[in-house]
Amino acid sequence: MANTIHCDIVSAEESIFSGAVKMVFATGEMGELGIAPRHTPLLTRLKPGQVRVQLETDEEAFYYVSGGLIEVQPHMVTVLADTAIRANDLDEAAAQKAKEEAEKALADRATDVEVAEAQAKLAEAMAQIAALERLRNIRKR
Repeated sequence: MANTIHCDIVSAEESIFSGAVKMVFATGEMGELGIAPRHTPLLTRLKPGQVRVQLETDEEAFYYVSGGLIEVQPHMVTVLADTAIRANDLDEAAAQKAKEEAEKALADRATDVEVAEAQAKLAEAMAQIAALERLRNIRKR
């Protein structure tokens, strides 16, 4: 147990993951985070993208989060996200369509609010596509 840290990944709708892990990897506002047992306490915002956990069996599990917060305590990591999805459940076709719609909205450039919304949707779609590509590359190994 000394070589693990408890991790909870929670969305607004449900708990996606809860269990002991060796490491948690996520993208914070200021860059990549690698969290091991007995990590210094930390609270930061997450960028949309992948959260990866290294299980006790050394297997890795992948999740997509739309942003949110990560709280780190010496023996516990909590990821709080508006949306959290198991990487295997991501829909690549829907992500590509969302990307195309956001790019079209940006090209139309109506109001500042619409541009900001389109940029946010584009960032989320790109993060989903990147998570899918990483998962696909890992499976090829």
